[in-house]
Amino acid sequence: MTRQRYFFLVLILGVLTALAPFSIDMYLPGFPAIAKSLHTTTEKVSLSLSGFFIGISVGQLLYGPLLDRFGRKRPLYIGLVLYIIASVGCYFANSIEMLIGLRFVQAIGSCAATVAAMAIVRDVFPVKDSAKVFALLILILGVSPMLAPTVGGYITAAFGWQLIFLILASIAVLMLFTVIFFLPESYQPDPSYSLKPVPIINSFWSVMKNPQFFTYAICGAVAFSGLFSYLSASPFVFMDVYGVSSKVYGWIFALLSVGFIGSSQVNSILIRRFKSEQIVNVSLFSMMIIAIVFLTCTANGWLNIYEIIAMIFAFLCCVGVTYPNTSALSLAPFTKNAGTAAALLGAFQMAIGTFVSIVVSMFKSRSAIPMAGLMAAAAIIAFLILIIGKRTIPEPVESDVKDEEANFLIH
Repeated sequence: MTRQRYFFLVLILGVLTALAPFSIDMYLPGFPAIAKSLHTTTEKVSLSLSGFFIGISVGQLLYGPLLDRFGRKRPLYIGLVLYIIASVGCYFANSIEMLIGLRFVQAIGSCAATVAAMAIVRDVFPVKDSAKVFALLILILGVSPMLAPTVGGYITAAFGWQLIFLILASIAVLMLFTVIFFLPESYQPDPSYSLKPVPIINSFWSVMKNPQFFTYAICGAVAFSGLFSYLSASPFVFMDVYGVSSKVYGWIFALLSVGFIGSSQVNSILIRRFKSEQIVNVSLFSMMIIAIVFLTCTANGWLNIYEIIAMIFAFLCCVGVTYPNTSALSLAPFTKNAGTAAALLGAFQMAIGTFVSIVVSMFKSRSAIPMAGLMAAAAIIAFLILIIGKRTIPEPVESDVKDEEANFLIH
């Protein structure tokens, strides 16, 4: 694969991966405006975020088998069209219940892009390069948290929150045309892959019982849920507790995203000298220490808003290093059913993240303690899962594909 083709493919995959995060980040500054417009509370508006997370969790399990049966592109078409329809519906939502329901449908559509992108990475690139590619996807993904909240804040202030969903629909339309005309099909449809319930369940189970997948998928998903705690609680913490405006919140969100994005790129350098397992060990341990310190200081009221931002920044740096490596190690043992494995991996991440986001919304404390507590719990549990799970893995698969074997149907 030429350098130009490599860059273009990673760019398309990165944009696909960014669809769901962009759908989350862009409307976060509009929470107070949505609450006022729909005559509800900010806490109840946060349930639309939880509904989105639930939709992604469910949808990924649906798309995994479809991607292995029909190839990567056809299910992707369906998902993007569904996303466009739901986004337009959100524009016309006149109640919080309607918005929550449409956000669920919107998520079902968006997760097709996420699962397909992850499966294509496994299709096209050698396993030993997967962590690097995932890190590059995070770099592109970084456009979302750096720009989306800021842009969303200005759009909400100038034109109202509804316009955000029309913009999201327009982005999805452009992505649909890009997929149709420029994204190569990386996996030949497999007519022998059954879509009946029992074979699908058996396929998921065969992935689940792989000790390397289970260990790194679960510990990575639990660690990643610390990010969900931050995403769900940050609008309330910064705008309600500390009283910053939606515009300022957008800038804070963008600043914090630098930690997540920047550390993921540092990982591309680390992977040249260290194995992914070693990097995960250190990053999860560091995350745990940072989270415990954050919780202790927050519970005792020792931190101001600037120090809270600094602690979250450090935590997100650890997440940025952990995520690409746990993802690569989770998918490494699979080739033929990579779509199913990618779907299950994504479902774990979103299901655990959804649970955390719902728990955060249930707390009424006017402080950052619930957010810090859940971040600490995620880090501690993830590290324990890693330590225990590694004992069941004979030898983690880092590379089972030679470079010359990675030329998958690029046409």
